[in-house]
This record gives sequence, C-alpha cells and structure tokens, in this order.
Amino acid sequence: MSERQNDGSLTVLPRRDDPSDEGHGAAALRAAGGGPGAARPGVVYLVGAGPGDPGLFTLRGAELLATADVVLHDELVHPALLDGVREDAEVRSVGKRGGDRVVKDAKQAEIDAELVALGLAGRSVVRLKGGDPFLFGRGSEEAEALARAGVPFEVVPGVCSPLGATAYAGISLTHRHIASSVMIVSGVTRAGKAFDWSELASVRGTICVLMGMQALDAVVAGLMGPGRRDPATPAAAIQWGTRADQRVVSSRLDELPRRAREAGLQSPAVIVVGAVTGLRDALRWFDRKPLFGKRVLVTRPRHQARSTSRLIRLRGGEAVELATIEIHPPPDPARVTAAVRGLSGYHAVVFTSENGVSRFFEELDRLGLDARAFGSARLAAIGVGTAAALAARGVRADIVPKEFRGEELAEAILADPALAERRAARSPVRVLLARALVAREVLPERLRAAGCEVDVVPVYETRPASSDRREQLLRALSAGEIDVVLLTSSSTVDSLCHLLGEGAAARLDRVLLASIGPITTATAEKWGLRVGVTAEVSTTAGLLDALDRYFAALQAAPASAAD
Repeated sequence: MSERQNDGSLTVLPRRDDPSDEGHGAAALRAAGGGPGAARPGVVYLVGAGPGDPGLFTLRGAELLATADVVLHDELVHPALLDGVREDAEVRSVGKRGGDRVVKDAKQAEIDAELVALGLAGRSVVRLKGGDPFLFGRGSEEAEALARAGVPFEVVPGVCSPLGATAYAGISLTHRHIASSVMIVSGVTRAGKAFDWSELASVRGTICVLMGMQALDAVVAGLMGPGRRDPATPAAAIQWGTRADQRVVSSRLDELPRRAREAGLQSPAVIVVGAVTGLRDALRWFDRKPLFGKRVLVTRPRHQARSTSRLIRLRGGEAVELATIEIHPPPDPARVTAAVRGLSGYHAVVFTSENGVSRFFEELDRLGLDARAFGSARLAAIGVGTAAALAARGVRADIVPKEFRGEELAEAILADPALAERRAARSPVRVLLARALVAREVLPERLRAAGCEVDVVPVYETRPASSDRREQLLRALSAGEIDVVLLTSSSTVDSLCHLLGEGAAARLDRVLLASIGPITTATAEKWGLRVGVTAEVSTTAGLLDALDRYFAALQAAPASAAD
C-alpha cells in the first residue's frame, strides 16, 4: 500500500481492511486462501450466531463462516451474517420453528445425520446456530452425534439471548445491591412437559425463561405457585432482543401475560423475572437511539449497501436493501485501458464517486499496475467518501473540496498550487476525469473554460434495476415496511422514480425521504418528491447524522411542548 508525500514520492504502507465491512475482514481471509484459522476439511464447527445483532458475532465465527464449504443455519440467524459466506459455499436454512415436537425431533435427527455425512465426506462445515450452541440450542446433541461417528468438531460460543437481549433492553441480570445470581430455564422440557417450577422456590436471584412465550400464562402461574414468586415481582418480556424491531413489555409478574397479549408480543422472546427489571428506565439505551426501530431503504448497489446497512444497525435501525441501480462496465472498455496506460501523461486525475475509484483500480490491477502508475499527477476526489476509497487502495487525494459538488471540485482543482503554477506559466494542464457514463457536465465544462485539456473517460455505467425489484419495492411500500428512503445520488433518484413509474411521488409521500446533498435534493424535487432531510455533509455518515438529528428533534418535541 502506498501514500503520496508532499514531494510527490510514494511511501509503502500496510494495507488495511475496510473498517466498515461487516465481515471482520472476511474478504481478505478468502483472498488469502483462508489463513491458519480457516475451516478445515472434515471438521464440523458448531458456531453461535449470537442473539440477533450481527455486530455481536465473534471474530472466530466470522473467520470460519468466510472459509467453510457448507453452512447450515437456523431460521432466526440475521441475514447480514450470511454476507460473510464465501461465494461458492453451499448455504441452507435448517430451521425448526413451530410447536409440533415430533416434527421438530425428526428434523433434528435429519440435521444430525447430515452433519455426520458432510464431515465424513471431507467437507468443512459451519453449523450456524442462534445464540449459543450449548444453551438450549441442541448443539450438545449434534456434538454427541458427531462424536459417535468419529467426526472431528469444534464449538464456537456465541452471545446467548439472556445476556444480549437483557443488555440491549437496559436490564442488568445481576446487581451488587439487588441480585447476586441468575437462573436460566427452558419453558418446556425435551418431552414437551412444563418445567418443574418448584426447583426455583429457593432461588432469590434473577430468573430468565427461554422458549416460554407460547405458554406464558402457565409459566407465570408456575412461577407464582410452585416457584413461590410474589405476584408483584417486577418482570419483563423482550421480543427480538438486540434487533431494530426489539420490543419490551415491563410489568408486575401477575400482569405480564395480559400486557404481552395487548402489545402483541410473540416468540422469540426472553422472559425476565426479578427486581433487576426495575432498572430498565434508568439503563435503557438501545431503544433510545434516534434511528431505533426505523426501517431504512438502502438503494445503493449491493456491494456498497453492506457498509451502509452496518452503519444503520449501529444507530439502532434496520436496513432494507433494495438497489434501484445496477453498475455495469462502460460501453467502451478500450478507452479505460488506454487512459490507465497513459496515466503518466496527465497532470491531474479526478474521481467523482467510489464506483469510479473501484472500476479504475480494477483496470490497474488487470494490467498489473499499482499506485505508482499515477506518477506525479495530482489526485482529486469530489468528497471524503471518494477520498476514503482512494486511501483504501493506497493513495491519498491531494484535492478534496469542502463542499462535495462538481462546481466546488472544479474550483479546488484550479486553485491547487501545483496546477495553478502550470497554468500561470501557460503550460498545458491535462486532466483525466474517470466517472460514470451519464453525469453532470459542469465539472469538465468549467475546467475547459479555464484552459485545461480534459479527457472524460466513462469507467462504468449505471442502469435502472430490473423490473422484479419494482414488485418488491411496491410490496414493501404498500405494507408499510419502509420508514425512510435514502437518496444517495441523482442517478439513484432517477432510477427509483423510473422503477416506481407513474405515481412515484404519491407512493413515496408516505415515507421520509433523506437526501445526501443539495444536488440530489434538486433532482428529487424535479420528480415532484418531497425531501424531508438533506445532509449538510454529503457522505453516508453525514446523511445518517442528519437523520439522527431529525428523529432526535421529533423525540424531544413532546417534552418541549409539555414544558
């Protein structure tokens, strides 16, 4: 990796993985052939996926997921985790939801047999299980089956739901002044019979009940009867803990079934009983995030949506990925090749998007070149996102305008001391602009007007997404499954409106439209869209910051009105 110095020389730097990548460097692991910690042939790995939030997945789990031949996963595993699976891996859901225990037992026997068969066949296998494999997850039964068959296995623990869900709900399972023990029980036994609640009669700490929502009345009756719990004991039920759709109901123990029914809570959920649940009002943090519970439509192409989705989850929201544009090769690839081969003849190379950087460097790699090919050329990026894409590939942008618009970028290029010196000496300034096939012409026009020689080379083409996306989008909008739509570029806006067709403005009027900057907002308004939020800083992070402020203000409004 290299970095440009003030004197124009290049210094080699160690390459870093993109810190925004969900997969903990999974792409790097795959590229390196897996490394010493890769999943080994003939070994089955029982891996805990955690309680829901993919950010709680372990580094070891991600390492194995990125290198295994086969992945068999539970139904409740967050889909984002599967982004870390290698492209040629076999991936199947083997979930067992439902109340018929005979059917579930038969399904489990099939899973046990398949794990054994895959291991004996020399495949490397990840059995991805919700929560922790050995906490009411039948992981021990799967391990026993593997042991009997002589198949090597490893267990990778995961954050279990009693720990994860309660922490995200603001409930501390233990507290120095309130509870010094925790009891975790299953609402039903293997045979389907109720738990013997009398076992808890002498327990004075916190009780967590898993798999008890379908029989919540019986669970509460057992706790107050044989379990000898006071009906007034504080209690809570946490559904979809650690996820953006997390819901929490707190009440007295005897009122919990009624309150849960009124709120519509169902499984999967954790039931918590004990005085520690009274700490929730003081300790809750996750569901107080401004984006908590908001379903945010990410319209960027798939390869870019992943990092955006992760940022949304970190802010408490849930990303709905549905790209409205597709990135395709340029119509004339030979021009890109010629531009890369002729880099030494340019005094400035300009990038106006992360996609432009990606496609340009793909051609550099294909030709066996690296950052040294830029020579003494000044590198310009339209914004910090594009500059970061360059930095990830070993070079730093020399020119980045304060406002991320073509007009500002043109002024910044013309004001660059090295280029201004050439212009003052009436020497030619040759500029290479690597961009999309269709883009605003203000940048090359202003540079040419100032006497620069500008070669505009399309390095990619954006096209509207396929028609099947239209049906997906219409269903999601009509069902109220989207709260916010991110408008991250003018091309995204155009494609979104083309995709929705006639009546696009009316359909989108039901959701909050958030724009990455004034140019994108202007494009949206030309389509008749009503933009509710425009970012002050035209980056994905800046856009999400603007959304944070918008929803924080809405949350504060009732309190202000009450004052």
